[in-house]
Amino acid sequence: MSESERSTTSLPARIEAMLFVSPAPTTVQQLAVALDVEPSVAEVGVNELEALLVERGLRLQRSGGRIQLTTAPEWAALIERFLGLEAVTHLSRMALETLAIVAYKQPVTRPQIDLIRGVNSDTMLRSLLHKGLITETGRAEGPGRPILYSTTPEFLQHFGLSSVSDLPPLEGERPDVEADQMLKG
Repeated sequence: MSESERSTTSLPARIEAMLFVSPAPTTVQQLAVALDVEPSVAEVGVNELEALLVERGLRLQRSGGRIQLTTAPEWAALIERFLGLEAVTHLSRMALETLAIVAYKQPVTRPQIDLIRGVNSDTMLRSLLHKGLITETGRAEGPGRPILYSTTPEFLQHFGLSSVSDLPPLEGERPDVEADQMLKG
């Protein structure tokens, strides 16, 4: 990029353009390389873009050290209607219960979920996997090596969260407890 192009186009605008065409979430480091700037400069640009988007129909979503441009969660129903999509918004109480356990305890196994819920969770896990709200993230050590489940970026987008650390604290938890400590519970 020429020096004149850099001076006429703001850093947040350039980052927005790259995130718009990116087929997958990207890292600040990847943005910095493409922009030919230090990662700290790219992070400042990402933060500026995030602030600019607050009044718009788009948001930045951060997950696992990666960033992507998404539609604002408050416009989900409008977009689903516009695109004629079947809404994922209709989750049963049992599905929400299972999803909450995965979100707060991730990575978590089916036996651990079953123990908390007191019932078999196979059907709920299959449904949440099918809807893309959870994913298999490996296998636990121990007998039978059960599958570990965690939430996905689609989960964050669906509930309008930037990261799992944005989840409200569990009842009885101190608000100053780090998200990592809550999730390891």
